[in-house]
Amino acid sequence: MHNRLFRTAIALITALAVVAAPLGASAAPARIKDIVDIEGVRDNQLVGYGLVVGLNGSGDSLNNTPFTRQSLTAMLERMGVNTRGETLRTANVAAVMVTANLPPFATQGTRIDVSVAALGDATSLQGGTLLVTPLLGADGEAYAIAQGSVTVNGFTAQGDAATVVSGVPTTGQVSSGGLVEREINFTLAAQHSVRLSLKNPDLTTSRRIALAINDLIGIPVAIPSDPANVRLSLPEHFNGNIVDLLTDIEQLVIQTDQQARIVINENSGIIVIGRDVRVSTVAIAHANLTITISENPTIVQPEPLSFGETAVEPRTQIDVMEDGTQLAVVPESISLQELVDGLNALGISPRDLIAILQTIKASGALQAEIEVI
Repeated sequence: MHNRLFRTAIALITALAVVAAPLGASAAPARIKDIVDIEGVRDNQLVGYGLVVGLNGSGDSLNNTPFTRQSLTAMLERMGVNTRGETLRTANVAAVMVTANLPPFATQGTRIDVSVAALGDATSLQGGTLLVTPLLGADGEAYAIAQGSVTVNGFTAQGDAATVVSGVPTTGQVSSGGLVEREINFTLAAQHSVRLSLKNPDLTTSRRIALAINDLIGIPVAIPSDPANVRLSLPEHFNGNIVDLLTDIEQLVIQTDQQARIVINENSGIIVIGRDVRVSTVAIAHANLTITISENPTIVQPEPLSFGETAVEPRTQIDVMEDGTQLAVVPESISLQELVDGLNALGISPRDLIAILQTIKASGALQAEIEVI
């Protein structure tokens, strides 16, 4: 009965949150389950070293990759074949690094996908089979083993005078090739308190999450400890455990907030401007400098009856032209659209826009954080 009342309140609060969301809010409403991670509920990264066999001559050259030769020799010895001191001539084996993510609460026998990447000078892993490879966690313990046929997305086609490579044939995947052997002991239902970690830390969003949870429960069970975390405690006499409580609150809709930010990718010239970016009134002068270099070589003939030779005299002409410098005024913006329209009125390229935004920021007229990636 208690949980049914909670779920009825969730539907009512969710509807009110959508209706009451102010126009022009800084960000779209989002469910709590979409903007937070629950403490302890996460993947764990695994890594291992193994061998891929069955390659069609595209494996490691054993003379250039001693670790592949040593691994192959050790594997054959475990199989009862002694090859120490012998010269191995095979190009059908490749040393690889194997990686995988161990999902939260994965039990023994669970199948997971694994990724394979060549470690030596192999040219392709197409058609190969990964041999049994232990996958280790950060503590050095084996949590899974991997084996199976490697699926490669790329390919290599080679002829006498040309080679075509599509994708990356030295990496691949073994679908459901990992088998979980060790479980991570974490019982979420036995916890009396957990932390909700915001995927995009923000003080305002953290406080709004806590207020929404407390309004639903009726008592202060959620405390915003910092911009990235909200501490959630299981209330006394609650008809259920922490999993039931998380199920009740994860559907709550929160009006998220974020810091005004401009993200710039200098390599590609991509600029992403957040909605809350504001700019004070500024005047911007922008000029383009064009330099033209032309070569007009002249042929020089020797004098008549002389022993000279015909020569070519280089002549270079350099023209420098600077477009008329214009002083444009970008008015104080009240929306992102006005800011973009004001900057586009200058008729500049994205790379020039990057420099202008950084200069406006240096002048103190841009109320936003600029992040260059």
